[in-house]
Amino acid sequence: MKKKVILYTDGACSGNPGIGGYGGILMYSAAKKEYSGAEEETTNNRMEMMAVIVGLEMLKYPCIVEVYSDSAYVVNAYENGWVQTWAQNGWKKADKKAVLNVDLWEKLLNLTTVHEVSFHKVKGHADNEYNNRCDALARGAVEELRKSLPEEDFV
Repeated sequence: MKKKVILYTDGACSGNPGIGGYGGILMYSAAKKEYSGAEEETTNNRMEMMAVIVGLEMLKYPCIVEVYSDSAYVVNAYENGWVQTWAQNGWKKADKKAVLNVDLWEKLLNLTTVHEVSFHKVKGHADNEYNNRCDALARGAVEELRKSLPEEDFV
């Protein structure tokens, strides 16, 4: 019997593109695990995706996962079946333009075959304590990375 896990995620970017961060909270029963990370040159959408990918990669066994995200980009891609269609069409959208972030979509698509994943949209920067905490984790990761970079990177 698979364990049911709740995963809250968020991404942030200082400039878009720019320094970006992601944060997440994995919850199983009474246990909670927070995580975060950052990249120097990225986009908000990539960080939203990384938040989900890293959370799913942390799971040791196949699970039933309820993902809660404020990213319409991520949630709609799954809820509307876009990801599967893009993959079938050689990572081209309906307008024949290339899908962005294919490397991350491929990782995410693979992880959603390992785990039974459903996506839920939450309102960002509202009254959801877990979404707000993920936002704080993501922004904190951005600030930590910013502090570690040489000063001339910001001139």
